[in-house]
Amino acid sequence: MNVPRFWRRIPNRYNLIGTKCENCNTCYFPPRSVCPPCRRKGVIREYQFEGSGKVITHTTIYSAPEGFSKMTPYVLAIVELDEGPRLTAQIVCDPSEVKIGMRVKSVFRKLGEDGPDGVIYYGTKFIPA
Repeated sequence: MNVPRFWRRIPNRYNLIGTKCENCNTCYFPPRSVCPPCRRKGVIREYQFEGSGKVITHTTIYSAPEGFSKMTPYVLAIVELDEGPRLTAQIVCDPSEVKIGMRVKSVFRKLGEDGPDGVIYYGTKFIPA
């Protein structure tokens, strides 16, 4: 299997796909195979998130790791999706615009690349809504 096909086969990388327990209506991201509160009573199904939510907390990165220095400064945040799960994601905007409680929506963007001649990989980031 070539590398691009490998990345495309990870649905939650490109589509914000998680799981939802049909018993208690709790949503999970990343996906889970068992609902912790329901255990054996839980019925887990794949779930496509809407992609909107709010910023719970954030920080601005000024000194980035190797390979990301051209992106600085950039904002990393904990985003709570409207369906409940929280995830760490980059907010694509001017760092001064980001506020706790700010509404955001998901977008598909370049995440990075493997080396100067390597494979470019993409994923989910967020922008102000």
